[in-house]
Amino acid sequence: MQVAILMIHVAIAIALVALILLQQGKGAEAGAAFGGGASQTVFGSRGTGGFLAKLTAVLAAAFFATSLTLAYFAGQAGQAPEAGIPDARLIEQQNSVPTLDEGPQDLDNSAPVLEETGE
Repeated sequence: MQVAILMIHVAIAIALVALILLQQGKGAEAGAAFGGGASQTVFGSRGTGGFLAKLTAVLAAAFFATSLTLAYFAGQAGQAPEAGIPDARLIEQQNSVPTLDEGPQDLDNSAPVLEETGE
């Protein structure tokens, strides 16, 4: 479930960036005086401002909701290892683990030799 929410979170973030880049700035109305106002008639007389602003607000609320949900899941993750110096018992356990070099030395680890025939 956490992965699904994370994927939704990323999709909302990308959509928010695209929506914000599509919106016009505050000084964009001055361009309408020079003939740029005819392109805004698709979304009505107010242009895309009302529609995009409402959609941005909805996506921002969804982004905050998914952020809080992911933070809750991260807090409930359980026994995450703490950063810093490990406990002395943990260090002793790691030092007492045998390695591959330790062990019986009487084993013959040489490769087998092929016997030569007299032919």
